[in-house]
Amino acid sequence: MMDDLVPFAHVVLVVALTTVLAVRSNRLAQLLRVPAPALFLVAAAVASHLVPRLETVPILSDQRIVTVALALILFDGGMHIGWGRMRPALVPVAWLGVAGTVVTTAALAVLAHVVFGFEWQASLLIGAALAPTDPAVVFSVLGRREITGRSGTLLEGESGANDPVGIAIMVSLLGAHGGGWDAAASGLWHFFLQMAVGAAVGLAGGWALLKLMRRAPLPTPALHALQAVGFAVVLFGLAASLEGSGFLAVFIAGIMVGDQRAPYKREIEQFAGASAGLAEIVAFVVLGLSIDLSSVLRDDRLWVGLGLAALLIVVVRPVVVGLVSLPIRLSRGERAFVLFGGLKGAVPILLGTYVLIEEVDRSAEIYDIVFVVVLVSVVVQGGLIPTAARLCGVPMRVTEPQPWSLGMRFRDEPQGLHRYVVGAGSPADGCTLAELDVGESFWVSLVSREGRLVQVRGDTVLRAGDEVLALAEEGGSPDHLFERAH
Repeated sequence: MMDDLVPFAHVVLVVALTTVLAVRSNRLAQLLRVPAPALFLVAAAVASHLVPRLETVPILSDQRIVTVALALILFDGGMHIGWGRMRPALVPVAWLGVAGTVVTTAALAVLAHVVFGFEWQASLLIGAALAPTDPAVVFSVLGRREITGRSGTLLEGESGANDPVGIAIMVSLLGAHGGGWDAAASGLWHFFLQMAVGAAVGLAGGWALLKLMRRAPLPTPALHALQAVGFAVVLFGLAASLEGSGFLAVFIAGIMVGDQRAPYKREIEQFAGASAGLAEIVAFVVLGLSIDLSSVLRDDRLWVGLGLAALLIVVVRPVVVGLVSLPIRLSRGERAFVLFGGLKGAVPILLGTYVLIEEVDRSAEIYDIVFVVVLVSVVVQGGLIPTAARLCGVPMRVTEPQPWSLGMRFRDEPQGLHRYVVGAGSPADGCTLAELDVGESFWVSLVSREGRLVQVRGDTVLRAGDEVLALAEEGGSPDHLFERAH
């Protein structure tokens, strides 16, 4: 027993130190203007190259670890979006998530076959692996950035919605039996089964989770947070056990509870965010360790990956997906920004592990090519997101962290207490508190501007972005005054 204690302590020390350094590397990523996932991925790949023992984790274990990590990321991402933001963008998100993923798969498959000479089976697998955008990278890149309009919601919603679609396409391709129409029918049936079951479990599970959060008291706030995140993982397992999409289930459940009121909601959000942050680190480190750099850097794989990445960024996303996006009502700048912001990440590499496990023809080559495309997308597209927003005329600002909080806790739900954010162009924007048409049943008690308290007086002028805490009698909540004019 004692002989094993010191070696185990060494392992714990290395893992804990790696985690702390990974968390601190977010600051380095900001200085380098490179998304943090790219640092995790590259650092892990270099480490596995320098220390070959790190490559000994079986690829199936990598796949399972990353799958659970993505479930946590999607649940937190869904909570971050919430039903209020998703409702007006639901149809565009669903359309981009399904149709956009399908046409991207087809376009990349054609390019892989015609330009790079892959057989059709390998071409389709490359297309399916690279079609979905990635929630881990999108949420990481946009996490501290506030985007005016629908662009941010579309990008975040698409990244959550098209992962289940991409995974369902990959599973359908790998599981299809026979040839011709039989294989197509088998694949389509499996695809629709995954989507239908995942959506049903997500809707029912989100409703059940909200009831559980509101009506099942626990001794401490920490247990409420653990219960919510644990329940989300239960939904993932349930949907997957029923041959549905667990990823879609947890994403929908997160959206359903995201902006709803519940006891200990702040603690739940904080714990879900911390879990997703750790999951992001784990996912990209694990995937980076699975990469053989000596294999990736071979000319026949490196140049194919670079070529596909260029075609994906310059042709497939702006042209093919751009045509699919035409029914969505967006300004020219917003459309260009959404099309540029389709970032690849952990999900395409995870789909590459599916190909490796099935041991299809040229599976190792496909995996290496997917890694190159993902790395280019994360570094180039992810790093240029702020520049793209500026060139496209999409208002974007970095929301600075606010480490101090002031609040009160209540035994019962505080009736009539409301929190608003003053929207740009709303009736409240530029209006003094005395001029607000709110009647006598509405009282503003606190105003926060850029993380600082503002004295509440009749001549206090509200500005876009201000957070307002107010008390209102039943039926006296003037929501329309704080919302952006349409």
